[in-house]
Amino acid sequence: MDTFISNSPADTFELGRRWAAELRPGWVVGLIGDLGTGKTQLVKGLAAGLGVTGTVTSPTFALLQEHGGGALPLAHIDLYRLESQQEIVGAGLEHYLTLPDGVAAVEWFERWLGSDWQPGQPLPEPVHPADGQALRLVRFSDEGETRRRIVHEDFGH
Repeated sequence: MDTFISNSPADTFELGRRWAAELRPGWVVGLIGDLGTGKTQLVKGLAAGLGVTGTVTSPTFALLQEHGGGALPLAHIDLYRLESQQEIVGAGLEHYLTLPDGVAAVEWFERWLGSDWQPGQPLPEPVHPADGQALRLVRFSDEGETRRRIVHEDFGH
């Protein structure tokens, strides 16, 4: 696990921009954190680092925004309005969470992990990346008005 301390939205954006250089087709970036902790800001940085030129906003009501034109296709998903894996599958999003064509950045990823999962536990089998794929699990903690602790762990490859 690696920890990054962000002191501003610009720091969080820059972290995402730097991470974009590591991304490969099939990667899922699972984002966990309360409202306002920087999940969308990190995705904006990922998009910028991939060369996406369109506007990136949280897809809370649309559930999914697809961004092309960059080094890899980016699927930006927000699971906030979905309560369970069954609802996520029913919404047709499972493909993006298990076998994305490019990169999937998924806000409220804990909805996919299930209500019983806690940090430090093994990933549930349906969530574990397939061979050749990777999951970067990112947890955001609010530590002040603009300070955020961003902890990430990579699974698969």
